[in-house]
Amino acid sequence: MKRALLVAVALALVVVSCGSDNSGSSSAPAKITLITHDAFAYTKDVLAQFTAATGIQVDIPQGAGDAGTVLNKAILTKGKPEGDVLWGVDNTLLSRAVDSGAFEPYESKALSSVRAELRDLVPGHELTPVDYGDVCINFDKTWFAAKGVPAPQSLDDLRQPIYKNTLVVENPSTSSPGLVFLLATVAKYGADGWQAYWKDLRANGVKVDDGWTQAYSTDFSGSSGKGAYPLVVSYGSSPPAEVLGADPPPAEAPTGVMASSCFRQVEFVGVLKGTKHAKEAGQLIDFLLGKSFQEDMPLNMYVYPVLPDATLPDAFTKYAVVPPTSLSLPPKDIADNRDRWIDEWTNVVLR
Repeated sequence: MKRALLVAVALALVVVSCGSDNSGSSSAPAKITLITHDAFAYTKDVLAQFTAATGIQVDIPQGAGDAGTVLNKAILTKGKPEGDVLWGVDNTLLSRAVDSGAFEPYESKALSSVRAELRDLVPGHELTPVDYGDVCINFDKTWFAAKGVPAPQSLDDLRQPIYKNTLVVENPSTSSPGLVFLLATVAKYGADGWQAYWKDLRANGVKVDDGWTQAYSTDFSGSSGKGAYPLVVSYGSSPPAEVLGADPPPAEAPTGVMASSCFRQVEFVGVLKGTKHAKEAGQLIDFLLGKSFQEDMPLNMYVYPVLPDATLPDAFTKYAVVPPTSLSLPPKDIADNRDRWIDEWTNVVLR
């Protein structure tokens, strides 16, 4: 009887011990969730390396929306997140994301390898830079050659009558590149001068689409849609996509980039506050900053790795454009004025 009682007590202690360890030092969870915007893309075999090394599976829900929508939901669910890690906050949303308190500070052990100009953008480490690129005016080389018109070289050129009815842009209230291009004009012409610039663009026949896909793939003459507009707001990394998407690939990119129009866009990844798997979330961020994933990004999302020693694909090296300098604005200025600037833009361009 006494022996049976001792066995029962021992079993009970084992059960309590196994069920009460919430320290995070137990074996890794079977799965964590990475929340991303709809443009996130990756090679499954590369992400599988993380699972093979750690035993942690990564669930990536689809259809979350654009970066703004994803961040809004993270803020609304602060402390009780729908996932563990969030990818896709960019510098147009950075101050809002940090100030929201929706992210748990995490200083990745890989951060010291990140480009110096990027790693200090978030001193508190609530978010970590993970990729970058430039939103720029793209132009259709064939259209301009056929018309005998020189491609524009500056934002001011777009005011000239020779470029009337040639430019399609995205609405900054519904499109990330549209918002970035609006910020580019604020950076170029100042808080009191950009409105006059957009009045001139409106008078010169600028077309506004809701999103990048419609603008680039339908209305832009230099891509698959063969539309009527030879100028479009896109990315400095769009030309490689035109080369790799053609059959057979052309010897040179059919589209070019107006380097003077470019505004630097940086994307970040962060641990969501309230996750039950903070340690494992940090492990995933370390992996996303590792060479394997960083070198996988360019041909999946047409962005640049934040690791200076990451090897770029030949198509990127040959066809993509990285301007010597990019337009920029302090994240706090963007956070303080973004909504007002969008309202003013709407009044100037659409009404």
